[in-house]
Amino acid sequence: MWAYERVFYQIYPLGFCGAPFENPVAPGEEQKVSGSGIRKVIDWIPHLQKLGIGAIYFSPLFESDTHGYNTRDYRRIDRRLGTNEDFAEVCQALHAADIRVVLDGVFNHAGRGFFAFQDVLKNRENSPYRDWFYIDFNGNSGYNDGLWYEGWEGHYDLVKLNLHNEDLVQYLFGSIRQWIEEFEIDGLRLDVAYMVDRDFLKRLRWESSQWKDGFFLAGEILGGDYNLIMNDEMCHSATNYECYKGLHSSFNSMNLFEINHSLLRQFGPENWTLYRGKHMFSFVDNHDVSRIASVLENPAHLPLIYTMMFGMPGIPVIYYGSEWGAKAHKSEGDPALRACFEKPEWNDLTDHIAALSKVWKESHALQYGDFTSLHLTNRQCVFRREAAGERVLVCINADGEDYTAHFDAGGASGIDLLTGENVSFEGGLEMGAYSSQVIRL
Repeated sequence: MWAYERVFYQIYPLGFCGAPFENPVAPGEEQKVSGSGIRKVIDWIPHLQKLGIGAIYFSPLFESDTHGYNTRDYRRIDRRLGTNEDFAEVCQALHAADIRVVLDGVFNHAGRGFFAFQDVLKNRENSPYRDWFYIDFNGNSGYNDGLWYEGWEGHYDLVKLNLHNEDLVQYLFGSIRQWIEEFEIDGLRLDVAYMVDRDFLKRLRWESSQWKDGFFLAGEILGGDYNLIMNDEMCHSATNYECYKGLHSSFNSMNLFEINHSLLRQFGPENWTLYRGKHMFSFVDNHDVSRIASVLENPAHLPLIYTMMFGMPGIPVIYYGSEWGAKAHKSEGDPALRACFEKPEWNDLTDHIAALSKVWKESHALQYGDFTSLHLTNRQCVFRREAAGERVLVCINADGEDYTAHFDAGGASGIDLLTGENVSFEGGLEMGAYSSQVIRL
């Protein structure tokens, strides 16, 4: 699968383009986009190429009421971003730069502005779309609709879709086929996949593999057993929220045992390991959580946590702006997390991430290798990734003092892939303060 060998970059389009939060036009009306809209992505392609990005995951960009996840129209780009022709041009430019395109598939719920739900509000029992949702015409809603409907986790701007209704399924499948034909997309990230009907996921996996060879599916799942949706019948990948939490918590508490335990539980050598051989989305932040530069208590740990993320099993995903250390805390609200940056920035952190990206893309062991812990303290860790005869050590010293790690490296020397310098293990591995190394034996 191509996705297992590419570094992903996440863009939240409405924020990235500086679009207004509220969609100011009614369905069917036209609106002139201020600025370049979604075509702004084209201007960022040189930055993405320098960073080593191989795929972009776009958060919702179809017509919606407000934040993108309350979809109005699955078949046209949000008017606040531009037109379908604009996005087709973006996709063409990305593909020309060898950058794949993955879209957010929001299939668990739609917005109140969704044409089918609007028809139900107007025509009630006589609406041909009444069974696209979970409706009780004897109840009422907080919007005083004169009917009750199921929302998503108490959010009634998100109307739960009935994925057992064949007409609805065919509408959604037809929309995805349009995205493939019109934009040549390469995959989907499935919003709240843990709540999406499993039979729908199975059908989507089978159908999409017929629509386009190598079509990639990644599912959002927050906890529990990721194998419930990440398997040979449903999603190829899933969001690794367990390790997301373990990464920043380990550095802030100066207890690297925490993330090491999660990695052993998920990918270790024992037979009971949960996800060995699978490729999950690895990330340190995204559009729903505080940016990592606002989470880590010690700024010196920022490059180290990215080394850990690139070094652990999984598909590295970088959230736009965080590659240069942009800050935003969840308490400031979603608009702060989903900011508009006039242009990309570049600094020492970006240099480090670009170097990690290059190393990762050129290492079969980092993309496919198993996980073995070699040395672990509260403040230092060394683990090995190995595949097809390639052995790579990922070494982290989160302490402000130099450290010498003694362990069986399996060889007398190696080369630090980040610096090109030779490394000797005689007398132990010398690790500088707040440093990380990626060493090929």
